[in-house]
Amino acid sequence: MFRAFAFVYGTACYAVFLLVFLYAIGFVSGVGVPKHVDNGVATTLPLALVINLALLSLFAVQHSGMARPAFKRWWTRIVPASLERSTFVLAANVVLVLLYWQWRPMPMPVWDVEVEAARWLLYGLAALGWVMVLASTFLIDHFDLFGLRQSWRAALGRGPRPSAPFVTRALYRIVRHPIMFGFLIAFWATPTMTLGHLLFAGVTTGYILVAVKYLEERDLVAQFGDTYRDYQRRVPMLLPWRRPSRKTGEAAPVSAHHGAG
Repeated sequence: MFRAFAFVYGTACYAVFLLVFLYAIGFVSGVGVPKHVDNGVATTLPLALVINLALLSLFAVQHSGMARPAFKRWWTRIVPASLERSTFVLAANVVLVLLYWQWRPMPMPVWDVEVEAARWLLYGLAALGWVMVLASTFLIDHFDLFGLRQSWRAALGRGPRPSAPFVTRALYRIVRHPIMFGFLIAFWATPTMTLGHLLFAGVTTGYILVAVKYLEERDLVAQFGDTYRDYQRRVPMLLPWRRPSRKTGEAAPVSAHHGAG
């Protein structure tokens, strides 16, 4: 019974993730979805600000809180370890759906690019950001990152897979967190920036900077020690502002370390 449940549960959580991720593209860009960052229930500006900040804060607390090793150790006393990641993904999806549903528009314009070629250039840059996000998950271990591999191994009666060694490839040689870099591009590259979109992009950028620098990087140093400290010295965190350096005689890496969350 548990094996069957693990298969169905992990697969369902992954399917929900795919739908929520696709909706996120439309929500941020304002294209192809009924409810996006610039439409919805009309609300006074102060109330919209309070509601939107509360929704963004809820996501930040859920995402960073459940990703911490201490929480995982406590949580896996309740939830089977093989389903912990799928449960994390499901919880994040629920919070995001709530954000999509309850977000209040703040339509006051901040900028609006009128030149058609420039508008399409910004749309293309945003699309590149979303592609970077998804591609970066496959450069590490996409199915492990979203819990599908763990649940399927449980369904097959196999134990947890041994942790992979710390190695990097492709985009991870340019920045340490290309998933987050892709999100930053996708959130900011828009020809029409409203106050609501600016709030969304600004708060999520602040959250990414804090969570990556003070939480995830700390966890990775604790996990990989001097190996990760050397990686920090050689490769920039989020923005490819300098050329990554390599040690003399260093072998080309073949796979990547654990990603966001």
